[in-house]
Amino acid sequence: VAGALWPGSKTWVSYKLDQVFDEVLVCTMQTVTLIPGDGIGPEISTAVMKIFEAANAPIRWEERNVTAIKGPGGRWMIPPDAKESMDRSKIGLKGPLKTPIAAGHPSMNLLLRKTFDLYANVRPCVSIEGYQTPYTDVNLVTIRENTEGEYSGIEHVIVDGVVQSIKLITEEASRRIAEYAFEYARNNQRASVTAVHKANIMRMSDGLFLRKCREVAETYKDIKFTEMYLDTVCLNVTDALCFSDLCAGLIGGLGVTPSGNIGANGVAIFESVHGTAPDIAGMDLANPTALLLSAVMMLRHMGLHDHGNKIQTACFDTIREKKVLTKDLGGNSKCSEFTAEICRRVQDLD
Repeated sequence: VAGALWPGSKTWVSYKLDQVFDEVLVCTMQTVTLIPGDGIGPEISTAVMKIFEAANAPIRWEERNVTAIKGPGGRWMIPPDAKESMDRSKIGLKGPLKTPIAAGHPSMNLLLRKTFDLYANVRPCVSIEGYQTPYTDVNLVTIRENTEGEYSGIEHVIVDGVVQSIKLITEEASRRIAEYAFEYARNNQRASVTAVHKANIMRMSDGLFLRKCREVAETYKDIKFTEMYLDTVCLNVTDALCFSDLCAGLIGGLGVTPSGNIGANGVAIFESVHGTAPDIAGMDLANPTALLLSAVMMLRHMGLHDHGNKIQTACFDTIREKKVLTKDLGGNSKCSEFTAEICRRVQDLD
């Protein structure tokens, strides 16, 4: 049918085609549960959403606030609407959450991990061109068991003045994280997996973990397997969390380090692992790089590699040229200006 429905309007044929394309777009949109977090969390979350919009990423955000509440029996839990959203979407992006120190409710990060069995924490640490640090050509990935060990959260008072904290290690969780690490290495063209442990001191707990790693390694002959004491890897560091944070320090700190938490049944939450920075909250000074690169990890996890690559390229190009950078990256620009520059570069890549 030729002609317009009314002056200046589209033809009927083009109108129907637009309807079809709109339906296809709706079908390909994927929902992500967004947890902005506390402090600078809402600002950097807004920055990520603006960059995703500039990249035409097919993401529909479902925002939820997460605070600890007491459920039946007095047990701490996340709000039901947040859990229902994650149960539907299976994918989450999370800003930093504040945690009371030695009082109040337990860590919200720990509650999220336990609620959704987010057993594998994945932190790629890769040097960023143009961002100077004492180390160059860093390219490693820390994969940490997220639900056991020091994360078990099992503590009790034995007698007044004496508290016991239990490090729980199970065969099932040890095998599962080892299998994840070897599969990650194989799928990402990495040549080796190193088990970092303290089995020389914690003979039973870390010993069990190490035995499961060795067993799994036997089924991945194409991947080199090595073992190292934690002391050897990072001198006097005493736990895996500190080790993963130290690795982030090699490339410039937690402000530029992405992180993902992978769970059972297809659930995953990607996050910035730096603090809430309440001293600069609301001042347009925050650096959104860590959350943005975590969102890039999320896109790749969802199979949206082209969108992820475009956003990462725009971010790295902005850092490399050093013209529009936040203060912690060596510049004097505001968060909104840094975000706008990445958006401009993303659009230029189209």
